[in-house]
Amino acid sequence: MSKQGTLTAGRPSATKSRAATLASLADDTAMKRVNFELPADQHTKLKIYATRQGKTIKELLTEYVAQLPER
Repeated sequence: MSKQGTLTAGRPSATKSRAATLASLADDTAMKRVNFELPADQHTKLKIYATRQGKTIKELLTEYVAQLPER
C-alpha cells in the first residue's frame, strides 16, 4: 500500500539530502539581516525614490552598501 497523496507535517528541507558539494560550498555567502526603523515620511520618500529607479528598497540599499569603501 502506497502513501502517495498522504499529507504529513514537517519541514520539507528535513527530507532533503544535506550532502554538500564543493560547488555548493563555494557559492555559499553568509547573509545577515538588517532591520531598522524609519519615520513614515522617510520610508515613503525612500519607496518613491526606489520605484522611480525601477528598483526595490532592498536592491537600492544593497547597491549602496556595495559601493561603500572597505575601511
